[in-house]
Amino acid sequence: MADKNKQEKMIPEISVVILCFQEGRRLSAFVNRTIEILESLPVSWEIVLVANWDNENDDTPGEAKKIAAQKNHIKVVSEFKKGGMGWDARKGFEQASGRFICLIDGDGQMPPESIIGVYHKIIYDHCDLVMTYRTQRGDSLLRKINSYTYNFAFHILFPAVNVRDANSKPKIFTRNTYSKMQLNADDWFLDAEILIQCTRLKLKIAEIPVTFDKCLSRKSFVKIDAIWEFIKNLLSARIKEYFIKNN
Repeated sequence: MADKNKQEKMIPEISVVILCFQEGRRLSAFVNRTIEILESLPVSWEIVLVANWDNENDDTPGEAKKIAAQKNHIKVVSEFKKGGMGWDARKGFEQASGRFICLIDGDGQMPPESIIGVYHKIIYDHCDLVMTYRTQRGDSLLRKINSYTYNFAFHILFPAVNVRDANSKPKIFTRNTYSKMQLNADDWFLDAEILIQCTRLKLKIAEIPVTFDKCLSRKSFVKIDAIWEFIKNLLSARIKEYFIKNN
């Protein structure tokens, strides 16, 4: 019994999965900010740095491993990429051991301070999943058009999913919620897949506002053809949901 209690105490309250693709030396500053935020919470925590790579010249894996060697409570996932954002996120989730799992991009556009907001919301309102919605956006016109078009199509095809901004992060969910989902998306559709499955399971979802800053260090990974990929995935998911509900 003593060993079991000791093992339970070692489980962190929150695991923050940070998507680090091609962040390189910029990653350290974001991780340091995130650590400061997490240390302001009176709970145990861990960080999972997802530093998967598709180019041998990408220095992100090395930077992530260097950070983990210098600091406590940090894990690194570093594999050759076999998919996009969704594949990366799922690899991070597999390594997350916390009672709550939080997903955030590591490029600094989503302020790490928002982790506190979604964590407090999921605790105090007894939610299954909490996410943000972007009230101000510092990104390009193309990115805004892509996001608006995608969210419009998402709401038409999935009106029961009552959220403002499907792709916004951070997203935080309970360990129990994660265990109920069967996530398969390898690309940007993962955000929508999470919401569709949580809605199907009748789980409690809540949102808080966030400011989305401009990314000054690099161009967005979301290209013009991403919107067609989103819509194709939405149509496929809509058909899948139809058969699930009618079987």
